[in-house]
Amino acid sequence: MKVIDLNCDLGEGFGAYKIGNDQEVLNYISSANIACGFHAGDHNVMFETVNLAKKSGVRIGAHPGFPDLAGFGRREMILSPREIYNLVTYQIGALAAICKVNGTSLVHVKPHGALYNMAASNREMAAAIAEAVADFDSTIVLFGLANSELVRAGKEKGLLVAEEVFADRSYQPDGSLTSRKEKNAIIHDADIAIKRVVRMIKEGKVETVDGTDIDIKADTICVHGDEPKALEFVSKLKHAFEQENILIRKSW
Repeated sequence: MKVIDLNCDLGEGFGAYKIGNDQEVLNYISSANIACGFHAGDHNVMFETVNLAKKSGVRIGAHPGFPDLAGFGRREMILSPREIYNLVTYQIGALAAICKVNGTSLVHVKPHGALYNMAASNREMAAAIAEAVADFDSTIVLFGLANSELVRAGKEKGLLVAEEVFADRSYQPDGSLTSRKEKNAIIHDADIAIKRVVRMIKEGKVETVDGTDIDIKADTICVHGDEPKALEFVSKLKHAFEQENILIRKSW
């Protein structure tokens, strides 16, 4: 039997704005990446989402992003390594405090959006993020795009690293995710996405946009909680995993 962690970005509402079906999605996943107030979320949503995850028995992770609420953290920002270190530390600390007062703990850190994608190829950014996590708590797991600079930086810092793959994103031949600016960035057909994920888990391969296969390591799979059909997709994914004898739980 294959074992895989299934993670989802949650807690992305703020103020009067509700985004996603967090409570329902938590029934299907094993790890929750909770927005920390910079790209999405706020103090009230963070408290609520931490408690929902705790009640559901889902592991909690910080999901730090660029300070870009209007752009949902998906726009690139040019910051120094020290600025990256500081903003990641700030956000991890905020969520860790909320976890502590609610009798639970922070298990992992997964950068969000542009911060995540830039750190996948930018060595200095990756090192700054890994250093922030290691300095805060070296037992925290760092999530990074499979075979990326962030993964390598985390390992060099002595962190336990979970290599992440994406259920609903297309891949470039170099292993990077296709930019969201491209029409083929998102895979909207759930059946195709599920077949690709099963292959990544069982064969360690994924077909890229040019039709070639590349090797890929899947410790954890991301599904996006802000997508309109997120709940329907995770339900189908769980059913498919049951058929393929794949168990959803911590895989590292």
